[in-house]
Amino acid sequence: MESVTPMDDAEAIARSLEGDLSAYEVLVARYSALAHRTAVLFGARDEAEDVVQEAFVKAFRHLASFRRESEFRPWLLRIVANETHNLTRARGRRAELTVRLSATAEVKAPDDPEGAAVATDRRARLLEAVRALPERERRAVLCRYFLQLSEAETAQVLGWPVGTVKSRTYRGLARLREEAGHELG
Repeated sequence: MESVTPMDDAEAIARSLEGDLSAYEVLVARYSALAHRTAVLFGARDEAEDVVQEAFVKAFRHLASFRRESEFRPWLLRIVANETHNLTRARGRRAELTVRLSATAEVKAPDDPEGAAVATDRRARLLEAVRALPERERRAVLCRYFLQLSEAETAQVLGWPVGTVKSRTYRGLARLREEAGHELG
């Protein structure tokens, strides 16, 4: 029996460019959940599925322009971020962040009900504080800590220099710390 070797991104991209649609399906399967989470975090809400579908279609159409020495994940997430921005701009109002607990890392609730209530309240206050950040700081914090992207990947996704990612992340975290300090004091 022949063993099946998992296809890495570079091979899937090369085969996709040769017309192998099943190779592109590997990329879609590998990155769909992350792309969906990105769209939701950036404000797509109920339309996240449409944004993700459009992003994958655009990525396929522009795959020939993908720089092979780059990583596929941040390139794709930049397309998702742009599609989400286009959607929210088309709505005609400021993008509003809708973060669902399922979009964040799984957090095990404490065994005691009081502890669970406190943990839930803390998460809700943190998410409200993140929603209240200025858009650019919010996007930097979301990419770095909710999507767990590196500074370089965040820069690529958002189309910013790495220094800008660092400063906006720093300012966003400082505002969150300040907010936490106000609630404790």
